[in-house]
Amino acid sequence: MTNSEDNVGADAVNELVLTTDIRKISSCERHIKVTVPPTEVERYFQKEFADLEKNAYVPGFRPGMAPRKLVEKRFRKDISEQVKNALIANALRQISQQSDFTPISEPDFQYDSIVLPNEGPFIFEFGIEVRPEFDLPEWKGLKLEKPVRTFSSVDIDGVIKQILVNHGELKHKNEPAELDDYIETKLTFKSEEQILSSMEQETIRIRPIISFHDGSIKNFDTLLTGAKQGDVITTQITLTENVADPKFRGKTVDAVFEILEVKKLEVPAVTESLLERLGGYNDEADFRDAILDNLRRQLKHEQQRQVRFQVTENLVIAANWELPAGLLERQSEREFRRKIFELQRSGYTQEQIQSHANYLHQNSMTETARALKEHFILEKIAEVEKIEETEEDIELEIGLIAAQSGQSPRRLRAQIEKAGEMDIIRNQVIERKVIDLIFQHAVFKEIPFDFENSSEEAINWAIVPDPNAIAEVTSEDLKAVNKEINSKKKLDPNVKIK
Repeated sequence: MTNSEDNVGADAVNELVLTTDIRKISSCERHIKVTVPPTEVERYFQKEFADLEKNAYVPGFRPGMAPRKLVEKRFRKDISEQVKNALIANALRQISQQSDFTPISEPDFQYDSIVLPNEGPFIFEFGIEVRPEFDLPEWKGLKLEKPVRTFSSVDIDGVIKQILVNHGELKHKNEPAELDDYIETKLTFKSEEQILSSMEQETIRIRPIISFHDGSIKNFDTLLTGAKQGDVITTQITLTENVADPKFRGKTVDAVFEILEVKKLEVPAVTESLLERLGGYNDEADFRDAILDNLRRQLKHEQQRQVRFQVTENLVIAANWELPAGLLERQSEREFRRKIFELQRSGYTQEQIQSHANYLHQNSMTETARALKEHFILEKIAEVEKIEETEEDIELEIGLIAAQSGQSPRRLRAQIEKAGEMDIIRNQVIERKVIDLIFQHAVFKEIPFDFENSSEEAINWAIVPDPNAIAEVTSEDLKAVNKEINSKKKLDPNVKIK
């Protein structure tokens, strides 16, 4: 690809004539070799010299009065880094604008290893992850199933019961533990004699299943029924294939429960003071109306979730993409955060969200692969149909998430921006708009929607910690971080380092 200099605007003077050799590694990976001819390198030097000679100080001359040749001789080495920065930044910008692929990651190269030669062409190479190339399948007129439900007072009563459980008070119980009682326990996970992790004092509800980030125990209620203070109960748990430490993937380890106390929950009544604590509701009717709104949002989320799934099943058949393992690993945390935002804005409780979170942790690679394929398809439909987000869309999205998480929208937005996650919010808005568009052109068969009867106690805990997690920041760590920041700021002084 050869770029021309016929662009207009402030950057036109820096427009490069360059050639690129783009090699396809896989459906989602490209290797790009960039060659900038010597004439272009010299042109960039001359532009820097033109700016520099106005104020340059050379011994024997007043500032700005030294001959151009002396300025070039004295400062060429000093400004070579600036020239390299400008060449790389503008080359990357032009490649992004003029190539026929859509990048989904930052270029992968080591800045310090790129050398600007004293003579000859300037050459550098990098890898980049891109959206796979595919023809958009026909998405109008899809035959889809749509879950529907008319909510009743019984549904609202069930939600109220769960809310009251979450605001109940735990009391000591002398009798042995039963289903839906609570145990206060010291929990230790061991592989032979090696302790993997432990929780010194965790309160756990006795339910049929208990789940963690990287494994679940079934028949947990059978295991713990009859337990009493002082008992030590050992069982086994098989870890998932997504465990942070590869050597434990799929391995069976011991879970040791030391029962410190058995407790029973006393559920409160619906009173004015409780309604005030729950969100400042005027009365119980106001409270029930809010629950009904949440149920409808959850139904809307379930409809969109099932449509996403069916769209993927219908449209991905002909798109047999290879998704690199590295891409899936890098995108898994981003997809996890997107799903959590989606659940929060849809009115799910923290308990429901934690259960979903543990499922996502346990199936991160599979879920990420599916989500990426969905995203690529929906993103391309959005481009074709010119669907974009508005500031009002963003504010509404953040407002709904904030309402569920108990934060102010302004504070939550600041946190999201600081974490560099605004693109997740934008993508979520656009994808939802595309789903709505598919809804409008689909042929639906309505099916009854039933809530999942959750039998799971979800614990926010990884049985096997990440071996690469940094326990303590050392002076060498800080030096490495500062070096990375300085390198990136050479390319873009306004870069935000996360």
